[in-house]
Amino acid sequence: MLGRFASGVTILTTRDDEDRDHGMTVSAFCSVSLTPPLVLACIDKGNEMYEKLRNASSFGISMLAEGQEALSRRFAELPSNRFDGIGYSRAESGVILLDDALAHLDCRQISRYEAGDHSIHVGEVEWAATQQDRPLLYYRGGYAQLQH
Repeated sequence: MLGRFASGVTILTTRDDEDRDHGMTVSAFCSVSLTPPLVLACIDKGNEMYEKLRNASSFGISMLAEGQEALSRRFAELPSNRFDGIGYSRAESGVILLDDALAHLDCRQISRYEAGDHSIHVGEVEWAATQQDRPLLYYRGGYAQLQH
């Protein structure tokens, strides 16, 4: 039933204590508050990112544009070397933000909650940037695009 709810697609990134980069595709992402600017992302406890994000002080969000389906698949399926050969920059916090994304957020993690088989990570947006493009959407188990 919830597959009928269209969502945007993001790549969430963080760094571990040894300055190694980690990232994953996340569609369970949303805005929480405008003042202060807060967002949340939900992470499956069985995912390798669960422990990485659990101890992280910050995370980055790259909201994917409609032409970035391959990046979404790469970060959902590729087990390692996800960042090899792709364009990115680093936010002030050090997290990776992917080139050509629809929007970028650099977030300081302020809260974490356990919720069933997932954890909810709340971040305060410390820096954001956007560009004009159409979003990559996920709907009913596949990728979708906005119609003109």
